[in-house]
Amino acid sequence: MLTPDFLQFYKDLAANNNRDWFLANKKRYETSVKAPFEAFVQQLIALLKEENPAIDLLPKDAIFRINRDVRFSKDKTPYKLCSSAIVSVGGKKDHISPGLYMEVGPEKVAVYGGIYMPEKEQLEAIRRHIIANATQFEALLNSKDFVETYGTLHGDKNKLLPKEFQEAAKQQPLVYNKAFYFYNHMKAESALKNDFAAQVILRYKAGKPMADFLFSALTAKK
Repeated sequence: MLTPDFLQFYKDLAANNNRDWFLANKKRYETSVKAPFEAFVQQLIALLKEENPAIDLLPKDAIFRINRDVRFSKDKTPYKLCSSAIVSVGGKKDHISPGLYMEVGPEKVAVYGGIYMPEKEQLEAIRRHIIANATQFEALLNSKDFVETYGTLHGDKNKLLPKEFQEAAKQQPLVYNKAFYFYNHMKAESALKNDFAAQVILRYKAGKPMADFLFSALTAKK
């Protein structure tokens, strides 16, 4: 179970985001943050495996490092201010298969689903799938659980589309999307409650039909 010091550590790190402070507090990080989050992700993996038996991971395969990649960033602070993981068939190396991505920090808990960075051929397949199954897509998009939990689908949009998609996009503007993801925010203190994993699973279930629909575009026989 995550404790209040999990959140407090990140608040303190935000004010001291440098290597010297982190090394001086590394034992605290390992005790209050790293080990408890690994235990939580292990619990989440077990629960998600009940929903999708193909999910068979170790926490280390799902959890991202706290170190930031600063190579191409103006922000050179070395550490992230939240713990994050992808629980899916391929874990943190898999940005496509149905599952969930989550971040837990002192500002909020965020649970994400959908497809974030499809390649060009994958994007075209998703667009064709939406167009060919417009009624099903609309039903999923407007389903009570999805709307109440996530609102809608998000993603940057193309300003221009290939001709084959232009007419359909007039009816369904989400065809312009370059990504198709959804997210739900919870209060940071939610992470400290006994039912935290159960609450995350409820959000996963609310998004699963949409995630499965999007993924099916990539696995359909041509």
